[in-house]
Amino acid sequence: MRIVSCTFSSLVLVLVAATETLGYADDIDLPADDSLQIHGFVSQGFLKSSDNNFLANSKDGSFEFWEAGINFTKPLTERLRTGFQLFSRDLGPVGDYKAKIDWAYLDYQWKDWLGLRAGRIKLPWGLYNDSSDIDSAHPTALLPQSVYPTTNRDFLLAQTGVELYGYRSFEELGALEYRAYAGTIYIDLPAQPAGNPIGLVKLTIPYVVGGRLMWETPHDGLRLGFSAQKLRLETSLLDLRNPMIPNPVTANVPATLAVASLEYVKDDVLFAAEYSRWYTSVESSDPTVVPETSTRNDRAYALVAYHARPWLQPSAYYSVYYPDFHKREHGPSVKQHDTAAAMRFDLNRYWILKLEGHYMRGTAALSTSLNPGRTLDHLPDHWLLFVAKTTVYF
Repeated sequence: MRIVSCTFSSLVLVLVAATETLGYADDIDLPADDSLQIHGFVSQGFLKSSDNNFLANSKDGSFEFWEAGINFTKPLTERLRTGFQLFSRDLGPVGDYKAKIDWAYLDYQWKDWLGLRAGRIKLPWGLYNDSSDIDSAHPTALLPQSVYPTTNRDFLLAQTGVELYGYRSFEELGALEYRAYAGTIYIDLPAQPAGNPIGLVKLTIPYVVGGRLMWETPHDGLRLGFSAQKLRLETSLLDLRNPMIPNPVTANVPATLAVASLEYVKDDVLFAAEYSRWYTSVESSDPTVVPETSTRNDRAYALVAYHARPWLQPSAYYSVYYPDFHKREHGPSVKQHDTAAAMRFDLNRYWILKLEGHYMRGTAALSTSLNPGRTLDHLPDHWLLFVAKTTVYF
């Protein structure tokens, strides 16, 4: 039941994009008039690993790391605005260039300290989830995968529902920014790997509730935050190995997720660190097919970046992921350590290039469908990953 409980898996110049103006009212500078704003991006990346396929067939080198989107935002009145984004991607077996509504919202801001959004709204999770589709906002090609797993973008980027938000300054004590939301997450049923003994026939998230509180401290450039959410994943699974069990097995996964965040920006230096803990359990209608479990997984990273030149930003991070905190010493599959170093080149105001190397220890974040024939414990424990990503945006 690992796939359910953990659902939340040479130098090249390539074409990628993002824009700093994607997002909501607190992410953008709205025009003084009511003009329609249009922005877009197209992305293409390259992945190459020494061992183990990660995100795509990376052992052979893969260009299946592509994204494109176009978004429209428009103020309707002084307090009311709207926007939406069309998005498409291809990431290994995920996406296949299908277009969809990435986010779409109505936003009414009554006061600085109180506003309401409704629609498909980005989830305020940690420091960077609500800007994870803005490549130009980050120094690295891949955000730390322990806290921001790229394969889980469809689950973690946005929810459909409502959100209250606000910002309040307290002078000498700094300022607080809050967001609280409730809704659901609509997801498509993923493609089933050939030969999988368990068939997935239903996958829904009927509710998600949560929020984020960010404190901009009196110390200039330092902010602290805490995010939490509670959701329920509902699935129906068919045991393809046993034709004597014709009816699907129901397996529901209630989950509670939390992350503590710290970010410090001083002149040209950025430091960020986050620690996240996810509690999940499996409620099964037939424990002989889908065992009932309860797990706690831990995720953390520390990142540092430095603007050496206006056009050059080196960075590095160390990220760790334990799918079951109480089983950290039982083979490669119970951990993944990621030591990464990256270089970002701002070639001009519309075009960036990122080159990135990773030294990986462990296989916890790998997909068995991308690495068939062997269990995660029998894949190489130590391996390397190279990522190239370029960005053109408007």
